[in-house]
Amino acid sequence: MATSAPMITADPEADAVRRRGLRQMRTLAVSLLLFAAVIYLMTIGGTGFLGYVNAGAEASMVGAIADWFAVTALFKHPLGLPIPHTALIPKRKDELGKGLEEFVGENFLQEAIIRDRISAATISMRVGRWLSDPVNARRVVDEIADVTVIGLGKIRDEHIETLVLEGLVPRFREEPIAPLLGGLLSEALRDDLHHGLVDLALEELHAWLQANPETVTEVLGERAPWWAPPRLNDRIASRIHVELVRWVGDIRSDPRHHARFALDSMLTQLARDLLGNPATQARTERLKERLLDHPQVIASSISLWNALRRALTGSLEDPGGAVRKRLLAEVCAFAERLGEDETLRTRLDATASDAAVFAVSRYGDEVIAVITHTIERWDGKEAARRIELHVGRDLQFIRINGTIVGGLVGVLIHTVSVVIN
Repeated sequence: MATSAPMITADPEADAVRRRGLRQMRTLAVSLLLFAAVIYLMTIGGTGFLGYVNAGAEASMVGAIADWFAVTALFKHPLGLPIPHTALIPKRKDELGKGLEEFVGENFLQEAIIRDRISAATISMRVGRWLSDPVNARRVVDEIADVTVIGLGKIRDEHIETLVLEGLVPRFREEPIAPLLGGLLSEALRDDLHHGLVDLALEELHAWLQANPETVTEVLGERAPWWAPPRLNDRIASRIHVELVRWVGDIRSDPRHHARFALDSMLTQLARDLLGNPATQARTERLKERLLDHPQVIASSISLWNALRRALTGSLEDPGGAVRKRLLAEVCAFAERLGEDETLRTRLDATASDAAVFAVSRYGDEVIAVITHTIERWDGKEAARRIELHVGRDLQFIRINGTIVGGLVGVLIHTVSVVIN
């Protein structure tokens, strides 16, 4: 059984105005009834013109009382008497709520109506005009930047760790990495993208060899025969170092050096093996597993994320930052396109209509069910008082009209009676 919930007064000042207006209209309706009663008493037994006045006053009283009964019966028992089919709202509020829910669903949440209203609203045109104002465009960018900064700040290191461990790593384990690497390497070789990386590696290697001759000599000396004289080993190692620096320098300077072609050939063969050689693929998968099991994967992922977040947050918080400038430029360009491209506006309006229809078809029943659920929780008497407060002033016109129309009908009936007699 649904429990009753108290009605919430949204605006006490507005309710005070409604209450005052309701009292005024009630006073007017009662005054007309009393006026008709006084006229009736004053003209009882009258003939001629007074007979017409008396008949009209009598009918006015009947109409006023009948309409008072009808209006009052909606909200409570007239005179406190438990007359059947009175106090309809307190007694049948649940049925009324269900009927209101069905009325809204059948007459407002229909696809044709929704599409017609969205089309008539010209949403995309209004959005374009609004965004064309630089102040509004800047406001949109500021809001996007602020919300993004807040969202980035909510992401903690443990969230990244969970994402990597529970989301990315299991997926990487399932996904064969060798074909992916082979395809990427093939595309890089086809477009000569690897040459920049090779040039960078050669530049760094050449600089390191020049700056660390002792290290090179020491490494070469470790590979020398034990019986060779040290002075001879040093001279040979020094000579090898000089030739090594010269050789790396030649490769670095000559884009068509045979060593570069040999490296290209080696990389091409590696790409083929990654794509089709089972042994190479198996070794690659084992290397992938070792990398995924390494603890540094988590630490590196967190460090990379924090660096990216700091850079993005700093640019978003800076009013003159590159990200904000780019966002503002895109918003302004979008506003200009909306103003000029009718096809784009039509497509966006159609998308908005589709989205609204989808939302209504999927969630419309839940939305309008709020009407029934809310009314079921209301206390019956309090609901009647609230409804009367909102519509009772207009309902008093029924009583006023009943008084006036009843008087006119009474005069008409009396006229017909006089003519017939």
